[in-house]
Amino acid sequence: MNEALLRHLRTLHSLGPANNDRLSALRVGVSVAVPSLVLLFLGRPDLMIYAVFGALTGMYGRSEPHQLRLVHQAQAALVLLGGVGVGVFLSVNHLHSWWLVGVEAVLAGVGSVFSDRVNLKPNGPFFGILALGACASVPTTVPWFAALLIAAASAAFSIVIGFGGWVRGRTWQPGAVRAAAPLSGPRGQAAMIHAARYVMAVGSAGTIGVLSGSGHPHWAMAAAAVPLAGADLPSSVHRGLHRMMGTFLGLVLVAVVLLPGPWAPLRLFAGAEAAVLAVLVIVFQFTTELFMTRHYGLAMVSFTPVILLMTQLAAPADPRILIMERAVETVVGAVIGIAIIVLIRRRRSPRSQAAAAGPT
Repeated sequence: MNEALLRHLRTLHSLGPANNDRLSALRVGVSVAVPSLVLLFLGRPDLMIYAVFGALTGMYGRSEPHQLRLVHQAQAALVLLGGVGVGVFLSVNHLHSWWLVGVEAVLAGVGSVFSDRVNLKPNGPFFGILALGACASVPTTVPWFAALLIAAASAAFSIVIGFGGWVRGRTWQPGAVRAAAPLSGPRGQAAMIHAARYVMAVGSAGTIGVLSGSGHPHWAMAAAAVPLAGADLPSSVHRGLHRMMGTFLGLVLVAVVLLPGPWAPLRLFAGAEAAVLAVLVIVFQFTTELFMTRHYGLAMVSFTPVILLMTQLAAPADPRILIMERAVETVVGAVIGIAIIVLIRRRRSPRSQAAAAGPT
């Protein structure tokens, strides 16, 4: 395990192999850009948060044939739209704090089981619970169904973009299905343990966030879910370190954009600040997908501004507090996620631990 841990740590300084990343990034970039620019044209950039989370459907099934990508993205859309829908429900009914922690922890477990059952890639419920927490943390300024409709339309558009290449080749494999074994026997037990990890990690991180008085405990909950997507302890540490490193560097970009100063780009576009932030969200989401499979830390450098800038569009806040809380909650969540994996591993049999520590 020590050798595996060192191997994962060394990947902090290396890029993984390319895998048609530009095309995947372009699909996601277009999926985010079109609904976001429509909302900007309509004078409602504050609603971009719903469009972006719907558009993240395009991140799934990047290397699959069009026929299977269609199924994969439809499954992913259920997770993302479920997160948006529950988040909007909590926001509309002003259910925050402990309500958010309890609901998000439970749905993290449910999302984990669903992800394992259908074999989502990226795996785990991370983007669903991120959408839930983000949408619950901002005021809903339109009817709940309008917010959900924006997300659904954006998800549908991203599915169309993902399937668009089929028009050129028009190849179809009758009876083709996505590989996903039933959750029975040892695999079902492993899925239940995995779901329990999510519930414990997300719930513990959220509890600490609420008790500390943080205005964004959902960031700690999302960060706690990141290490759990690792196949073993070393890869979980690997993801946690990448999450923290990428977030800190991403916060530097956020500071440059949002903090007042002669370097701030918003000073050059007085009166068009919302448009600048909207365009930056689109650009940063493109670069996020460009590095998502090659270097998770670099992807987080871009994804951190995506989340904070669209949050700022939806509910403007003091950027200094925003940046500080994001940094603290990320560390808290990542550490808790790793700790939960270690604790649960210690309660399992030596045989199970040996199997879990195998190659990724």
